[in-house]
Order: sequence, then C-alpha cells, then structure tokens
Amino acid sequence: MRLQELLAKERRSMGLTQTELAERLDRPQSFVSKYETGERRLDVIEFLEVALILQLNPGKLLAELAKSPE
Repeated sequence: MRLQELLAKERRSMGLTQTELAERLDRPQSFVSKYETGERRLDVIEFLEVALILQLNPGKLLAELAKSPE
C-alpha cells in the first residue's frame, strides 16, 4: 500500500473529511486531495504534521509502508 493510500485510509477511519483535515493543517482542502491522489508529494515536515493530526506513529507508518510491496 502506498503512503497516500495509508493516509487516506487513516483519515477516513477517524471520520474526517478532506476539508476537516485541511482545516486542522491550516491548509486548503486541495492540499489534502492532491497528496491523497498522488498529484503532489509530502515533504518530511508535512508528513509529520499529517501523521500527528491523524494520531499515527510516523515511524510505524513508514515501517508498514516498507514491508508492503508496491
């Protein structure tokens, strides 16, 4: 599973819309949409911000990503 898919899945499991997550990030909704669809990539700081808001352990998330083949 790709990072975008993992983050989108976690967002949905928390019951958050893209708009609600974007508000918590102080970003436009299009920011969330673009990284979830792969139109843009997250830098490390952005990834950490998203992970923390979604109450995810960034290290565990990356380890899970590393285990799964593309």
